[in-house]
Amino acid sequence: MSYVDGFVLPVPIKNLAAYRRMARKAGKIWMEHGALAYHECVADDVKPGKHTSFPQAVKLKADETVVFAWVVYKSRKQRDQVNAKVMADPRLAGMTPQSLPFDGKRMFWGGFKPLVTY
Repeated sequence: MSYVDGFVLPVPIKNLAAYRRMARKAGKIWMEHGALAYHECVADDVKPGKHTSFPQAVKLKADETVVFAWVVYKSRKQRDQVNAKVMADPRLAGMTPQSLPFDGKRMFWGGFKPLVTY
C-alpha cells in the first residue's frame, strides 16, 4: 500500500516564482530518489472558514497565497529511505530556513496512510 507526505504552507505572492523554481528542483530530487509522484499546488478557490480553513491554518497574510503539496511513496518504509537520501543530497545543501521563499514556521506537514484509493 502507498504512503503520502502532505504539506501546507503560506508563500508571499511576490515569491511565487522563486517558490516554483525551488519546488521544481525539489520535485526532481524526490523523484530521482524514488518518490512515485510529487505535486505542488497553489490556492485557487480557498476561502477563510468560520472555524478553520487553509488560510487560517497558516495564518495567511493579505500578500500571501496557500500552497498544498504532497509526495507519494510505495510505503512508509520506502518514504523514510527516500527522505533520508533527499536530506543528504548535496543539491539541497544551500537551503536554509533563511533562504526559503516562504515562512517555514507557518508550514505544517505529516505522513498519511491511504484510507480510500481509486
